[in-house]
Amino acid sequence: MTGDAAATHKLPERLEAALRRLAAALDKLEAAGERRAKADALRANLEEELAVLQDDRSRLAVELDGAIARSNALELANQEVGRRLNQASVEIRSVLTEVVSREG
Repeated sequence: MTGDAAATHKLPERLEAALRRLAAALDKLEAAGERRAKADALRANLEEELAVLQDDRSRLAVELDGAIARSNALELANQEVGRRLNQASVEIRSVLTEVVSREG
C-alpha cells in the first residue's frame, strides 16, 4: 500500500507538470497565431500597396505614351515650320533680288 500511496501522491505532481507543459504549449501556440495574424495583415498591406503602385505605373505609362505622342507631333510641326520659313526666306530673297535688279 505504501507504493500505492506514493503513486497517488506522484500523480498530481505529474498531472501538474503536464498541465504546465500544456499551458506553455498553448501560450506558444497563441503567440504563433498572433505573429501569423500580424504577418498576414502586413502581407495584405503590402499587397494593397503593390496594387496601388501597379495602378500608378500603368497610369504613368499611359501619360508617358501621350507625352511622347505630343512630342512627336510638336517635332513634326517644328519641322514643317522650319520648312515653311526656309521657303519664305527663298521667296523673299527672290523678290528682293528682282527689286534690286529692276532698280539697278
